[in-house]
Amino acid sequence: SQVEQGAAIIDINVGAMGVDEVAALPEAVRVVSEVVGVPLCLDSSDPQALEAALKVCPGKPLINSTTGEEKALDIILPLAREFGVAVIALCHDEEGIVNDPEKRFRVAEKIIRRARDYHLQEANILIDPLVLTVGAEATAGVVSLNAACLISERLGLNLTMGASNVSFGLPNRHFINNNFLAMAIWCGVNAPIVNPAAKELMETILAADLLRGKDCYAARYIRHC
Repeated sequence: SQVEQGAAIIDINVGAMGVDEVAALPEAVRVVSEVVGVPLCLDSSDPQALEAALKVCPGKPLINSTTGEEKALDIILPLAREFGVAVIALCHDEEGIVNDPEKRFRVAEKIIRRARDYHLQEANILIDPLVLTVGAEATAGVVSLNAACLISERLGLNLTMGASNVSFGLPNRHFINNNFLAMAIWCGVNAPIVNPAAKELMETILAADLLRGKDCYAARYIRHC
């Protein structure tokens, strides 16, 4: 299973053509929570489905996700406050996704300000600096990394990202993904979204944590080996 392969959180997404997410998402949560003991990430753009799932979800789940757009924040942040859960927040707002790390940082700043308005703890906000493919934009990777560094250094927030997006459309994607992920972890990404079945990717995470001084006496690395 994904948990046996090292996943710390399981993403639950039932979005598909013709699916009633309000009914399907809480049912999926019930089924999955019976067989795994890790937190669940509720992945839906339907606030009613999220609310229904939050009502039945054990432990402390994660909402995936909101953006820096005011209308999105006004929907998701009250849910997070009501249920005491964490939220993934994407670094784009009404301007869309901009190819500028400083602007992405400012979106993260805005998200945190709004989270404080709802009395949410900063530790419960996971910022996603966003990753686009370098196959379409040569600077996409460095923009994401620089944004992550700015957010980590200036705000000290937890960071997530879909690291494999960087290689979309390119051959030998695992080479790119592994190297990019190591760089991202160095920049402060501490909750990457990855495929736990990708052995080399999981080993990259363990090695990067070790080299950053986040694995005391190399305990996790040795245990994995």
